Amino acid sequence: MSTDDAHRFDPEAPEEREIGREMVDQSTGLGSVMAHFYRGEMDRVSTWRQRLDETTTWAVTVIAALLAYGFSTSGTPTIILAGIVVTTIFLAIEARRYQDYDVFRARVRILQENLFANALDPSEGVEQRDWRRQLSEDFRDPTLRIPFSEAIARRLRRIYLWLLFLLLVAWLFRLTTVAQGKTWIDNATIGVVPGSIILGLVAMFYLGLVWITFRPRSRRAREDFGRE
Repeated sequence: MSTDDAHRFDPEAPEEREIGREMVDQSTGLGSVMAHFYRGEMDRVSTWRQRLDETTTWAVTVIAALLAYGFSTSGTPTIILAGIVVTTIFLAIEARRYQDYDVFRARVRILQENLFANALDPSEGVEQRDWRRQLSEDFRDPTLRIPFSEAIARRLRRIYLWLLFLLLVAWLFRLTTVAQGKTWIDNATIGVVPGSIILGLVAMFYLGLVWITFRPRSRRAREDFGRE
């Protein structure tokens, strides 16, 4: 038997079945090591969760400021359109942060499901037979668990799709309230670009958002409480 075969994961090995008891056994030291590791991972989860909230807060603040200016006497529909662009940039930033957040959240859930739950009630066994191998591979070669497109879709479903549709409604409403004796399509004109083209581009952009948000895809992100 080779060295690799000797150290290959065996789901039926006694040490795997007794992982809960190992954790509370003072002689192994596993409980102390995993407690410090779990505390560190929870700190990372909290840090990245805070970064997600900060991005959302900035997006809401900018949207509120742009809407206030856009509906003022000196405001134009173009400033609200600029708000759509800025919010999309915030969406991209938050999706990238969500990818990092999901890495550490997944590690914490693996420990909770397979180590701590088993330590509290060893009779139920572990949720994932190969959870040790998963963590080991993640430590040796850390990688993002979900693609950028899925992160974008999850943040859109959570909040950004509704923020962007709010801006769309505000922009369309502002187009109909601008004076100067023009039609609302003419009011959408930006520079030398006709309003009909601007409306077409905006419609394509929002159709793309809806497709990204709701198109069927295999779920790769970790799930907490059945929510995003």
